[in-house]
Amino acid sequence: MTSRARIALLLAPVALIAAGAASARAAIIAPSQQLVVLVSAHQARSAPASGSTARDLVPATTPITGARTELPVIGRSGDWLDVMLPGRPNGRTGWISRSATVLTTTQWHIVVDASTRRVTVYRAGRAVKVFAAVVGAPATPTPRGTFFVEESVALSGKQVGGPFALALSARSDVLQEFAGGPGQIALHGLDNIGGVLGTAASHGCVRLADSSMRWLAARIGPGVPVTVVG
Repeated sequence: MTSRARIALLLAPVALIAAGAASARAAIIAPSQQLVVLVSAHQARSAPASGSTARDLVPATTPITGARTELPVIGRSGDWLDVMLPGRPNGRTGWISRSATVLTTTQWHIVVDASTRRVTVYRAGRAVKVFAAVVGAPATPTPRGTFFVEESVALSGKQVGGPFALALSARSDVLQEFAGGPGQIALHGLDNIGGVLGTAASHGCVRLADSSMRWLAARIGPGVPVTVVG
């Protein structure tokens, strides 16, 4: 095992523990996750070296709300940070310079179980809330994997998915574009879209009761890991 792999394992935001073939639902959640806040735009690279292949230019602010970009840190090498990146393909990572950043941590972690259609919220490694949800329909499934909240968005009473949406780093595996957007996956409310909690009927997003979204929006911010299993 390389030193980079050892670091990534130590800092991984979630470890899925198998207890048989159907055990993807069993998860041990780390009590905290290191995040990095970008003070300026950063060039993500394929390796911890300025001469390595350039990947995305990560902006300092998020596209919808203009909040500071926050990314989960999954490894470190000297003055370089290995971070999770938003967008396609899902699960992308890249190395960014430690300069012009602020390191912080979060104790929150969200686990979406698409098979039971439930969302479990963890704080400091302990489950504190469980919500029934609408998940992706069989033809447009909610993508599985570990992602993170890009930004928290307050929606007006006339907008679909209000009162709040937690826009994720995940993108649909089926829809390259949806309603003029990039097929971005979100946890959002039922305003102007509805749905029966406990069903698989969405285009890939996770719909929650409005009261659940208000609870989440008051506590969950950018960078918080979101793991989808099941």
